[in-house]
Amino acid sequence: MLKHRARILAVDAGGTMTDTFIVDELGRFVVGKAQTTPENESIGLIKSAEDALCQWDTTTKEAFPHIVAGIYSGTTMLNRLLSRQGLRVGVIVSKGQEDYFLLERGVQTYLGFSYADRLHVVTHHHNDPIVPGRRVRGVFGRIDVFGEEVLPLQEGDARDMVRQLLDEGIEALCVCLLHSYRNPSHEQRIDQIAGELMDERGMNIPVFLSSEYYPVRNDFPRLNTTVIEAYAAQPSRAQLQLVTKRFRECNGKFETRVMASHGGTVGIDTKELARTLISGPIGGVLGARYLARAIGSDDVVCTDIGGTSFDLALVTGGDYAVKPYPDLARFLLCIPMIQIDSVGAGTGSFLRINPGSGRIEIGPDSAGARIGVCWPEGEVTTPTITDCSVALGILDPDYFLGGEIKLDRDRALAAIKDQLADPLHIDVYKAAEGIIELFEENLKGYVASAVLSKGYAPSNYVLLSYGGGGPVHVAGYTKGLDFQDILVPAWAAGFSAYGCACGDFEYRYEATTDLPVPPGSDDDWKVALCTMLNMHCEGLKAKIVAEFEKTTHGSESIEYKTFFRIQYMGQLNDLEIRSPSDRLETARDLDDLLQSFEETYGRVYARAAKSPELGFAITQAIVTGRVDVEKPRLPDETPAGPTPPEAAFKGERKVYWKGEWRIARILDMEALESGNIVEGLAIMESPATTFVIPPGATAELDSHRLFHLRFHQNERDH
Repeated sequence: MLKHRARILAVDAGGTMTDTFIVDELGRFVVGKAQTTPENESIGLIKSAEDALCQWDTTTKEAFPHIVAGIYSGTTMLNRLLSRQGLRVGVIVSKGQEDYFLLERGVQTYLGFSYADRLHVVTHHHNDPIVPGRRVRGVFGRIDVFGEEVLPLQEGDARDMVRQLLDEGIEALCVCLLHSYRNPSHEQRIDQIAGELMDERGMNIPVFLSSEYYPVRNDFPRLNTTVIEAYAAQPSRAQLQLVTKRFRECNGKFETRVMASHGGTVGIDTKELARTLISGPIGGVLGARYLARAIGSDDVVCTDIGGTSFDLALVTGGDYAVKPYPDLARFLLCIPMIQIDSVGAGTGSFLRINPGSGRIEIGPDSAGARIGVCWPEGEVTTPTITDCSVALGILDPDYFLGGEIKLDRDRALAAIKDQLADPLHIDVYKAAEGIIELFEENLKGYVASAVLSKGYAPSNYVLLSYGGGGPVHVAGYTKGLDFQDILVPAWAAGFSAYGCACGDFEYRYEATTDLPVPPGSDDDWKVALCTMLNMHCEGLKAKIVAEFEKTTHGSESIEYKTFFRIQYMGQLNDLEIRSPSDRLETARDLDDLLQSFEETYGRVYARAAKSPELGFAITQAIVTGRVDVEKPRLPDETPAGPTPPEAAFKGERKVYWKGEWRIARILDMEALESGNIVEGLAIMESPATTFVIPPGATAELDSHRLFHLRFHQNERDH
């Protein structure tokens, strides 16, 4: 009989490592880790699952039959977009708009560039068009902003444009016309024409209508998102099918879900797969919210350090912010996304000396899964942050991924010396330590500015550090910031995967409404608005039902929530407000909704900034639908006292710290028990991560297997 009966499997296939988090029926868990295999993520996924399950002395074929939920998140789609390796897409737009991808919009042109580079236009470049101009065609016909036809669709013109694109050998066709979210008739007719022409040729390529996939205002983000649906999401379905196939080969019968950008999980057969474009970092924020609620904390700073990036998000008042028009990979999109700030600063970030200034530059490019110079098989020639950690003795070169990968410390030292230390005329160890300090100071700046820019202070928040590199550097980027508490989960390396398992099985759909509520509106007008808003919401609920009917859950047990985005008339920014009533029936219902908006507006900005005399605009209707699914339980262990057991001590190691070699105690993180307190200088190791406790600090493990990092008063003040 199995000692552990696995119930939930969550996977985060990152750019460097694939993390697997497996939970049993009592909330006990194991974390597995393996290198990501971008060409076929299912290979790395199964290796990661095997790495986790071997800790329970079992195999995938023994454990998978008992699993009831499998949640996947990965970077395949995003990498396909970044590397421009998607389908050959043709695009039809309104006549006169053929240069969308060349002109972009002013803000998209500058995405990802520093303030200095935005000022000096010669130091930045436009995006390479995702679809070249020769595969973009314009058609005559126009719908206005009210949904009225002001120029009929010229069907002969449309037929010629589709024919020309088919002659170009396109693999998918996207149609995005002005104001089609108001009136989709022109797009629908082009779809019919395309079908007729493909039937004549014996072809069958998918057609993507922006009005069908993303019926929201803002034509350029809508075009980008529709094209990405065809270009990157459509071929990524094959990866998901491979993942499901491997699960079946391992006797898994569970339904596979994918982490979506809005914070819920969706089925792999979902129509709008581009909503899962970014999923791993989203899982970390969900896990933080789930964890915060369990421990009674409503305000958390989420910090995730992986091999390629540093991701940061805030959970305030028990929830996170959602951006309706986010930017990702230098594209403006119209898919709702949890607000996450990412910078190219991970443990795999390349280190170079700027030939102009003579200063060290960190990233933004990264070695990714190739780790650094210290891993000969990666064939990396430029040193990374990981190389510095290995050189200083912080990371054990013989215990990377639990010893599965052997690193070469001498190679790391040689690269740092030749490329960084010698040009700067300093000692190699001082160079490596200085780079680590610079890296951590940069991260500290990102953390502090993220909190302070929202009008809060670090003392209002608990900081949660996770990711494979989070525990290595957390002491450096939090020291002196005076957070309420600093938490590091014992399963930090797999925390984003854990977070995916904490997500609801939930679909979310939006529709642009742009309905005005002028000052002094009477009850009849308000009731009429309620009717129009309800019509939009019913249409969104129908889309949710259609998606759940593709799953094993059906549509009977769906729990709906209704939201509206509202702004003061004439202002630019709207806020997402939960409707006090799931169905608006009376003028009082609408008044309650607007009152909720004003209360939220006063909290986000200032009470004095309220401007009801301007009237209101209800810009968007949003409906979410969820069904109950099993989620992981938080561990709850019996305290064993402050002294770690003898079995937890692995020995000692020399570490270069503050300009001198010091002896650090090495402990096995997995062997530590609830209530144990570890004094620095100490290094706790697990197969998936390393947790560094500096001198003058302690880490206490609580009953939920959360480490609380605390600095002594004299250290906190520095």
